[in-house]
Amino acid sequence: MAGRLQGKVAIVTGAGSGIGAATARRFHEEGAKVVLADVSGAQKTIADELGERALSVDVDVTDGESVQALIATTVQTFGRLDVLHNNAGIDGEVVPIADMSEEAWDKVQRVNLRGVFLGIHHAIPELLKSGGGSIINTASMAATVAFPSMASYCAAKGGVVMVTKTAAAELADKGIRVNSISPGTIQTAITVSLPQDMINAIIDRNPVGRIADPAEVASLATFLASDESAFITGADYLIDGGYTLV
Repeated sequence: MAGRLQGKVAIVTGAGSGIGAATARRFHEEGAKVVLADVSGAQKTIADELGERALSVDVDVTDGESVQALIATTVQTFGRLDVLHNNAGIDGEVVPIADMSEEAWDKVQRVNLRGVFLGIHHAIPELLKSGGGSIINTASMAATVAFPSMASYCAAKGGVVMVTKTAAAELADKGIRVNSISPGTIQTAITVSLPQDMINAIIDRNPVGRIADPAEVASLATFLASDESAFITGADYLIDGGYTLV
């Protein structure tokens, strides 16, 4: 039986761990040819594990030439591009605004927001050649509710949601859908790096009462990458266990 992404070519950034790794695995399982992109090099192990139809590429999502090279390598290897998951992200300094350095602010904006812009910008020509496609951007519930001491992260993720909506409006008549996913607290490297009391407070407030597995986010990304979501664009999907409801 053919998978839901059979015949599609997909790029996943931040594929070396967490949501990116889980999504790359799920896309591959569903039949896609997958390019696993990351700055860490950790994606190589996952690509080797997946084997056929998987390719590892080193990329710095903050650098336009590096992103262009990622797109070019994808097309040279697999012949086309159908899906781009702009997932790479960092949390940055967890400090009050008054104590945050300009450099720390800028670093988060470059990775989390500029990286999404560059991915969309450079993917559009190849998606058009493929007759359209799906762009999925990883935002965060931090785009919806404030998290003290994470101002740069919240601002960048709010920007991701609005870049998503603007791009969706611009590209809808060209067959390119653009949506964002806003995860809550997920078991990832970013979560592990946060103070435990912050994590405990989030769990205590969450109606579901737990942290999510990255595979749960990958399931949503798979739906948005597939033709099952053909009439959906410009949407932001909260996957937060109800955290933002209360």
